[in-house]
Amino acid sequence: MRYSVAIQKTDEGYSVSVPGLPGCWSQGTTEAEALENIKLAIADYLAVVNESLQGSEIRIVDIAA
Repeated sequence: MRYSVAIQKTDEGYSVSVPGLPGCWSQGTTEAEALENIKLAIADYLAVVNESLQGSEIRIVDIAA
């Protein structure tokens, strides 16, 4: 999967968030570290979402963007 991320330089290093996953963010001392950390944060975020959907019927819809 691919996700767009927003990265910002801060006084402590870099902050990175995922606009498509509200509340999913991470940080790092370097840009590379922040990008690696957000990969872990995305995986953790999706694991929690998948767990919360147990027992639900899942469907896929197509949209035109």
